[in-house]
Amino acid sequence: MTDLRVCYQTIEFGNIDIHLCTLRNKQEFHDPDGTAEKLGISSATWPIFGIIWPSSLVLAHHMSNYDIGAKRVLEIGCGTALSSLLLNKKNIDITATDYHPETKNFLNRNTKLNGDNAIPFERTGWADSDDTLGRFDIIIGSDLLYEDEHVQLLTNFIQEHSNPRCEVIIVDPGRGRKNKLAKKLLEIGYASTFSKPEHTDYLDSVFKGDILIFSRTD
Repeated sequence: MTDLRVCYQTIEFGNIDIHLCTLRNKQEFHDPDGTAEKLGISSATWPIFGIIWPSSLVLAHHMSNYDIGAKRVLEIGCGTALSSLLLNKKNIDITATDYHPETKNFLNRNTKLNGDNAIPFERTGWADSDDTLGRFDIIIGSDLLYEDEHVQLLTNFIQEHSNPRCEVIIVDPGRGRKNKLAKKLLEIGYASTFSKPEHTDYLDSVFKGDILIFSRTD
């Protein structure tokens, strides 16, 4: 990360502060060995993982007051892993995953920045079949559906990593694929509800997306 320009910020969730090191802007790029390129990550999409997006803030605020208890949680496509860092601070059993090769470095750096224990992380893609993540009670993510093909891939990934009784929480900024995802998840037993986030004064502009909640009972 020595050749990247970064910035630091603190995000408040009630009496909990989460300190974050992120990329300074969307123009940062550092792939000297071509690791990201080999994974199909272009220079244009490379910085996406390292920026805090509105959907990520909405998800973290939604999870900040969520009654999780002893359930096992997975954040997929975690990027800056804001929700994972918050849940980790609250001693929740959280695991994070992302496709980007630099995500783990930033996650480890931010975990230490917050003085917390390491968050289990695995770099994997939704089409991969060799991860060791296991199954979870709650699966969360934000701004995941960039392409139509992602709907089926995400459905398969959720099916592979969800317990028979599971809840999936995805914040979608309004990319037009929420109904397609709901239809696919219905096929594997998930009922869906969509809602608008409340009290989004922490955002710079009006959030036009939805919180998608999918529930399956055994």
